Amino acid sequence: MLKSGIDQDALIEMFANASAKQSAQLRTAVGEATLKALQGREMSLKNIRGVIKSVTQAASAGAMQNVTPKVDVEAMLDGALAGMDDALLKAVDANRVALERLTGQGVDLHEKQLKKAMDDLQKLEDTMLDTVRKASSGAGAGLSGPWAEVLGKMEKSGSLTGAQATATFEQMTNQMQTAMRDTRAASLKAAQTLAQSYAALVSGVLIGMSDALRSGGAEGSAAKPAAKSSSRK
Repeated sequence: MLKSGIDQDALIEMFANASAKQSAQLRTAVGEATLKALQGREMSLKNIRGVIKSVTQAASAGAMQNVTPKVDVEAMLDGALAGMDDALLKAVDANRVALERLTGQGVDLHEKQLKKAMDDLQKLEDTMLDTVRKASSGAGAGLSGPWAEVLGKMEKSGSLTGAQATATFEQMTNQMQTAMRDTRAASLKAAQTLAQSYAALVSGVLIGMSDALRSGGAEGSAAKPAAKSSSRK
């Protein structure tokens, strides 16, 4: 059954049949399934919540059905959460690439849509953890403890998604500030060049005016003796 782009039946079966040593495989499978579901829809917090909820429900249902001897349920759920984190980490990278392309084309990060994208980026970790917590709350008493342990551990150490989202936010903010400084510097340089050109232009005009005045004065001086000569006659 597909729910938010997730084949829940396939995930349930995988968790139900997983052995005690397959948490790494579960992590990979969950990561790939989560990423595929995210790729098939618009990257919004609403859609991310839907995908994470669907994966969490499937992992919980499969873990409850697992009767393998000595199975480590907490390790299974840890693999599930890590897989979701891996997928969202790639989503953060996709956001970073898109933001770099747009800012490289001169789009301001203060534009409404880009500002929202930056804000959502900072909310990814909390969105993932809150959604898993809510989705796992109805999984049953047998899983409430393991889920609490897994979530608590990630909250304490921090997720890959959260760390990368913070780094991306800082990187893009710094790039924007650098771009603004470069723009101001370019504007100042252009203004200085214009001022220098204007000063040179004014000097040229003044020189032209002086030459004209000198030329006019010389012509006047030459005309005066001629006038006196004619008057004596």
